[in-house]
Amino acid sequence: MLKYAPALDQQLLRRAIELSRKSRGLGNHPFGAIVVDSSGAVLAEAMNDCRQGPLEHAEINAIRAALRGGAGRRLDEAILYSSAEPCAMCAGALYWSGIARLVYGLSERRLLKLTGRHPANLTLSLPCRDVLRRGQRPLEVVGPLLEDEAEEPHRGFWT
Repeated sequence: MLKYAPALDQQLLRRAIELSRKSRGLGNHPFGAIVVDSSGAVLAEAMNDCRQGPLEHAEINAIRAALRGGAGRRLDEAILYSSAEPCAMCAGALYWSGIARLVYGLSERRLLKLTGRHPANLTLSLPCRDVLRRGQRPLEVVGPLLEDEAEEPHRGFWT
């Protein structure tokens, strides 16, 4: 498994944050994610697509795209970079996909302060670490990182 230096983690996380800005610009919820393989190559990039349905979160879209990218592709050495802490649904998808490492920007706690009780983002308030530690395999979680930058695409969106 490729272990990234903090500078590379930040670079790839900033790309996920940029995707969250793009998602907002397209009229979707401001979330972005990328999946990177053990050599550091980007396997997939994705944004939230709430107009297609409530399950179209950036993390799940990125995982699906990475899995579709090659016959029998394995993600057991892959890393997912997410602009925000994955929700419980996305944490489950991360676990079942076999991804080995997660790096995220905005924490669920800080996101909740921005979204409040917005009907489009009624959170479960369940940190991804709580979901993932219940599994039978390890999944490294790094975050929150770059929270101020990751919060920026959400400012004013949920009001």
